[in-house]
Amino acid sequence: MSTPLPSDEAPVLFEERAAANGTRIGIATLNAPRTLNGFSLPMAHLLHERLTAWAADDGIALVVLQGAGEKAFCAGGDLHSLYQSMRAYRDAGRSDIRDNAYAAEFFDVEYRVDYAIHTYPKPILCWGHGIVMGGGIGLMSGASHRVVSERSKLAFPEITVGLFPDVGGSWLLPRVPGKGGLFLALTGAPLNAGDAIYAGLADIHIAEAQRETVFNALADVHWSHDAKRNHDQLSALLQQHASDAATGPLLRNAATVDALCSGDDVDSIVAAIGALQTEDPWLTTAQATLAAGAPGSARLAFELQRRTAGASLAEVYRLEYIAALHAAAHGDFAEGIRALLIDKDRNPQWQPRTLADATAAWADTFFASPWSEAAHPLADLGATVPERSHA
Repeated sequence: MSTPLPSDEAPVLFEERAAANGTRIGIATLNAPRTLNGFSLPMAHLLHERLTAWAADDGIALVVLQGAGEKAFCAGGDLHSLYQSMRAYRDAGRSDIRDNAYAAEFFDVEYRVDYAIHTYPKPILCWGHGIVMGGGIGLMSGASHRVVSERSKLAFPEITVGLFPDVGGSWLLPRVPGKGGLFLALTGAPLNAGDAIYAGLADIHIAEAQRETVFNALADVHWSHDAKRNHDQLSALLQQHASDAATGPLLRNAATVDALCSGDDVDSIVAAIGALQTEDPWLTTAQATLAAGAPGSARLAFELQRRTAGASLAEVYRLEYIAALHAAAHGDFAEGIRALLIDKDRNPQWQPRTLADATAAWADTFFASPWSEAAHPLADLGATVPERSHA
């Protein structure tokens, strides 16, 4: 028996499915398939509220997170609403990054949801089918059990819209083997299921046709009130349905990527990627994306990974929050969205125009905080709950 919670028109659908021994499985479905389940502020509030309730409910053994429709789990954040807030902020002549109330709330709640998933006291199974990009990776990355299928396509494409890999990307990408994380941040290069597992952004490959079989099997399990035991039971169940994922281009080109991104000078790294002579389509597309992307985004992505080395996940979210509000206030973020989604001319006028102009001193302005450490809106992250391990 399953119990639906809000109406079918809600931006997130919640269901509680009874398991074999009376425990329950909480299922959250992002419900905006026409926008590829773009993560909106209403979605973030609903998901945060329900995850909090399910964490405190002894009858909920585990949580499932998925997306509606066939095309995407979540293609990223709700950029149209952010764009409107940025235009209003700039048209009003504002200068304090706290004055964009919408952006401040959006990034606050989005990062809280992501952090809650990373630190959740119960297993979370995220089914990352189809497109999983930007904010979608933020949601998926912290789940204890992260499934990808033959349809999965993961990426951090923020350089194309004048942002940087946020949602914890500055913590996730340095953990990609070798120099792969920096390459992904600079080029927005996509990952298939095999590469997602290799990069540490997913755990297991299961064919999309098996999804309903897996979900039905979850209801046949005698779950307990022991989260560790439930974690292990879920791991074993998923392994029963697992299959091998095809090797991806990141792994195939790992030696080349490591050579291109060696050293600690982003200018020379970007130049090396641009000068690469190759007929590999994945690499040539990565080159083109970097060449057309915002130079400031390349600098910020590099600086964030450098500045957060050794930081906790909570500390990373706090720094990304400051940088994201600066990007909304005076960076290329609005121009990138305009060119891609509003006017759709695909001709962004980046400022700075070149990487040479996007200096380390220029990037420093994005890390200036208007708050004391204790007054930071995300100061409470990391206060009580340790970060989880994955399947």
